[in-house]
Amino acid sequence: MHSISYERARDVAHAVELGSSPGSKFIGGGTNLLDLYKSGIERPTRLVDVSRLALNTVEELPDGSLRIGAMASNTLAANHPLVRQRYRLLSEAILNGASAQLRNMATIGGNLLQRTRCYYFTDPTFRSCNKREPGSGCAAIDGFNRIHAILGASESCIATNPSDMAVALVALDATVRLAGPDGERSVPIGDFHRLPGDTPQFDTVIKQGELITAVDLPPSSFGAHSHYLKVRDRASYAFALVSVAAALDLQGGTVRDLRLVLGGVAHKPWRAEEAENMLRGHALTPELMARAAAAAVAGARPHTHNAFKIELAQRAVVRALQVAGKSAGEGKGGAV
Repeated sequence: MHSISYERARDVAHAVELGSSPGSKFIGGGTNLLDLYKSGIERPTRLVDVSRLALNTVEELPDGSLRIGAMASNTLAANHPLVRQRYRLLSEAILNGASAQLRNMATIGGNLLQRTRCYYFTDPTFRSCNKREPGSGCAAIDGFNRIHAILGASESCIATNPSDMAVALVALDATVRLAGPDGERSVPIGDFHRLPGDTPQFDTVIKQGELITAVDLPPSSFGAHSHYLKVRDRASYAFALVSVAAALDLQGGTVRDLRLVLGGVAHKPWRAEEAENMLRGHALTPELMARAAAAAVAGARPHTHNAFKIELAQRAVVRALQVAGKSAGEGKGGAV
C-alpha cells in the first residue's frame, strides 16, 4: 500500500516549508492531481493542502494591473466584473474549459499546473512514456496521435498542454508570481511552461517547494477587440484540438498591436510572433489574414493522425481574427 501524509498549510511560508521536501505536492482544488493519483501516475508521499490560504481574491493594483490569487476558483475569476470588463479574452477562455462543476473547484494556480491529457501518459498500462518514465520512449509517436502536437515537439514527447486559460494569459502578457525556498520571483507566462526537449517530465519552470501565489495581468489595450476560439470534438467538456487567442489593438481599422496565441498544438501555449509581425501596422484584409495564418503554423511537423491540425489551425486563426476585429458586442457566430 502506498503511504501518504496530509498537512494543511497555515500560510504561504508554512506551505513552502512543507512543500520543499521531496515527494510533497500542493493540493488546492485537486481536480487534476487526484485523477493522476488514482491512476498511479502521481505518487506523492505528502499532500500539502493550500486551499485555505488567503490567496483567493481578485484585486486591482495601484498601477492599474489586476492580481488574481492562485486559490481563486476558475468560476470566480471568469465572472469577476473587472475580468469581464477589461480582460474578456480570459473570461472566454476559462468558460470554454471543463464543466461548471469542475470550474467551481479548480483553482487558477492548479489550472496552470495541470498535466497533459495524452492517452499514453494518463494510462500506466502503456510503458513507453518519457513524461511518466524518463527514458522509456514516446508511444504516441507511432501510436494514435490525433490530439498531439504539431509544433515545438521533440523525439522525446509530442504531448500538448491542455489549458485554455494559459493560452489567453499568454496573449494578455500575464506574469506568474511564485514563492519558494529561495524567496519570491515572477515569471512571464510565456516562459512558465516548457517545450519538451530531452526532459519532457518537466512541464514548467517551477521548482520543488515553489507555490504559485498569484497571476498578474498588466493594463491592456486589447479589451475591446479580442476572442478565444476553441475547436473541439464536442461542444462541452472536451479539450481543444486547436484553439486561438486573438487580441487586437485597433486604430481606425489598422492593427496597432496584437497577440496571437495557439493552443492544442504544442507542449505550451504557442505564440505566433511571425504572424503578429505580418499583421502589425496593417488592416485585416482576407489575403493578409490567410498569409498570417500560414505563418502561424510554419514549421509544423504532423504525425500519422494529426496532419488535419495544420489546416484547422489556419482556419481557426482567420476566424478568431475576424471575430476579434469586430466592434465589442457584435455577434460572434460562424463556422470555422
